[in-house]
Amino acid sequence: MSLKQLIKSITPKFIINKIHAARKSQEMAAFHALPEESLDAKNLIHEKDVNLSEILNSKAIGDLWKESKKEIDSFDIPDGTGGVNPGDRRALYYLLCHFKPSSILEVGTHIGASTLHIASALYISQVKLGEQVEFTTVDIRDVNCTSEKPWLNYGTKFSPLEMIAKFGYDQFTTFKAGMSLDLIKSTTKTFDFIFLDGDHSGGTVYQEIPAALKILNKNGVILLHDYFPNMKPLWSNGSLVEGPYLATERLINEGANLKVIPLGNLPWPTKLGTNITSLALLVRT
Repeated sequence: MSLKQLIKSITPKFIINKIHAARKSQEMAAFHALPEESLDAKNLIHEKDVNLSEILNSKAIGDLWKESKKEIDSFDIPDGTGGVNPGDRRALYYLLCHFKPSSILEVGTHIGASTLHIASALYISQVKLGEQVEFTTVDIRDVNCTSEKPWLNYGTKFSPLEMIAKFGYDQFTTFKAGMSLDLIKSTTKTFDFIFLDGDHSGGTVYQEIPAALKILNKNGVILLHDYFPNMKPLWSNGSLVEGPYLATERLINEGANLKVIPLGNLPWPTKLGTNITSLALLVRT
């Protein structure tokens, strides 16, 4: 158990609730104080070019998934670690196999669960066939630090890099550490597919989306995680992340040519006995 987890376990719930309420109030004040962002969605994929049913029910991708799953399951990546749940990881895999992007940016590596699924999809649908791809994954900390070994705090046996390297995916994968906004704004690269799953505060996502659009290639894809439509819980545990919804609603209300398409109910289980996902595609109309 980490020090943070220990402190949380011995702190009275009412104190934790007060801390969370104060933090939320500060975040909302900071969010509304942000100056209006300008953005250009011209490179974003159009909603008419997205058929989620076709993608998620693809037999061809399903066959690829069965092959990749054998490798992925060998790591026994745990669920409930604050990362992407197994059902969401599979959906991410399907999206990558369908869109076949040659350049990918992931914001929020964490324990590498989604990272491994992205890399596996890129390999089996493109690299294995001789195509060139570049995959960059970013986290606020060094997720592969061999002295601190942060992955052990979440019950995983291997670092993200170790998992990636086992199958040679490190040949096209680059890990970076730092603030997502700083890295997005300073990079000279452009991307076909951007997965935003880092800091979920409204203020950060509100700034990340316009910044991401500036480095998005034509007909590029932006995928959001922890998007809760109308700020209502999706599962019985009542969990709720407000930031991505608040950010996209503000951008749309300010005139941005954007639309959010939640993936909704997947053809396979996600969490808490449901098929519901908080993944959502950002498209132009």
